Amino acid sequence: QVQLVESGGGLVQPGGSLRLTCEASGTIFTINGMGWYRQAPGKEREQVVMVTSGGSTNYADSVKGRFTISRLNAMNTVYLQMNNLKPEDTAVYYCNAVGYSDYVTSFHSWGQGTQVTVSS
Repeated sequence: QVQLVESGGGLVQPGGSLRLTCEASGTIFTINGMGWYRQAPGKEREQVVMVTSGGSTNYADSVKGRFTISRLNAMNTVYLQMNNLKPEDTAVYYCNAVGYSDYVTSFHSWGQGTQVTVSS
């Protein structure tokens, strides 16, 4: 079983910055992809960005140029640096990871979520 723990959410004014952290723990053989989704009130959960073990990234158009993901493979940790935040970025942000616990057992795990609120 793989657990994901997020931290770093909070309240910030428009134009401000926040950094989210997600740490994976448990029975991990390899993590193929790790990243962030978000869900705003009344909306469906959407992908923000994912990063592969090889370093390839896939950002949502709405955050390109403002958000940056980085990953410490050895630490099974990802960071999401969010700059120039807008009110429409307000959501619960969820960490997501996919990989293998051993040669045959795959996992797809979610964190508990962390609230990001952008408001003046």
